[in-house]
Amino acid sequence: MACQAYAPNLTAREQARFLYETIPSGLFKVENEDDRIAWRVSPEPFALAPSTLERINAIGQDLLHFYKALNALYNRSARGTAPAFIAEYLDLGKPEHIVRASRQNRFKQELPGVLRPDLILTDDGFSASELDSVPGGMGFVGAMAQAYCKLGMECVGGALGIPQAFAAMFRAATGKEQPAVAIVVSDESGDYRPEMSWLAQTMQQERLLTAYLAKPQDIVFTEEALFVRLEDGREEKIDAIYRNFELFDLLNVPKQELMLYAARHNRVKMTPPPKAQLEEKLAFALLHHPQLAKLWQAELGKDTFVRLQQLFPRTWVIDPRPMPPQAVIADLYAGGVPVSDWMQLAELGKSERDYVVKPSGFSSLAWGSRGVRVANDLTKDEWVATLTEALTEFEKTPRILQVFHKGKRIRQRYFDRTADDVRSFDGRVRLCPYFFVTGAETVQLGGILATVAPADKRLIHGMTDAVMAPCIVQPDGN
Repeated sequence: MACQAYAPNLTAREQARFLYETIPSGLFKVENEDDRIAWRVSPEPFALAPSTLERINAIGQDLLHFYKALNALYNRSARGTAPAFIAEYLDLGKPEHIVRASRQNRFKQELPGVLRPDLILTDDGFSASELDSVPGGMGFVGAMAQAYCKLGMECVGGALGIPQAFAAMFRAATGKEQPAVAIVVSDESGDYRPEMSWLAQTMQQERLLTAYLAKPQDIVFTEEALFVRLEDGREEKIDAIYRNFELFDLLNVPKQELMLYAARHNRVKMTPPPKAQLEEKLAFALLHHPQLAKLWQAELGKDTFVRLQQLFPRTWVIDPRPMPPQAVIADLYAGGVPVSDWMQLAELGKSERDYVVKPSGFSSLAWGSRGVRVANDLTKDEWVATLTEALTEFEKTPRILQVFHKGKRIRQRYFDRTADDVRSFDGRVRLCPYFFVTGAETVQLGGILATVAPADKRLIHGMTDAVMAPCIVQPDGN
């Protein structure tokens, strides 16, 4: 649908006021109940240059190939035809029932249906700080794109980009033109319920597919099919489930065994599939591992392999196991000396610590920046404690060391509601494009969320003093 301004010829301040009142409240958790919107509203979408959008679209295709290659190497490692440490690392810290589910034949070739990288905009391109295949923000950015559309501003993907791409993904997955999909949001993931409700309602209203927002306990199992129980007591058959709950929470999710059983026996399609190995940040370390370079090139092709190595920051698994005296950790140095013991890094001064330490994936600490430690923000004692914790908890919650890439500084406008005026600040940008897998070799870009945090913030994420906005393409964009 083309954007037509409902409120034309507004000043920037009037545009921001209009957006503040038009964007649905409750899509993003607010700390102050008096606030409708928990972030800074920009009077216009975040502008990208056409060449930037072209590069982002290319990244989507490369990420689909990366997931395929990662899945193939894991499967080969598990059956003994690729180095054993690939599967060993990707299964680390996971209980037996998670590993067993991920290796079942029914899911062996399954990939996530939604691919969302976190792209830090740098002076010379992008750095993908991580990937997310169970991402928040889809309904959030979709609703904002509609609000900006009412001002005549056509965002990337269009006003219905997210719901259209989400529906296309499930049409491809089920082979049906009008599949019935249950978006299952657990209590533990309850913060995402409002935005997923918006997504389900929009897809229903636009007749893109039949969509139901459900809690796990709303799912009804029979030997032939799965159903969802609606508020009025009716039960409707479903063709697919969107899994909006984390695998580390699986045992807390009601009826998870029945949903997995139905998916395993092809009663329903489930995305993302229950494959925790595809949700590990340490996959970046595997891509950079010199011993695996030929395997990656064989799976990806040389050009894609090189592009991904440039996109993914250099990453290492913080593995405490002893090495032979002559061994060193590939490409890691402390004070110009090759590292053979992780505690050599403890002696680095702040200016030498351009690193970040993160839990790899299967943990409540591994999302929302909860467990992230930026090394040069830490005191010496905090840095030592971070390394010690990573080494001590390796088998339970493996962590990675990743080169920290500082974002490019930009000037960002926002609406200051206290002053009732548009102001600006120096910020750094994280771009989150939402790619939806719509075929064996195709992805569709539904929209892009820009998060602009003040430049003095080390981590860029949703916060009250950050601007969050969809993206638009303009010749003079970033």
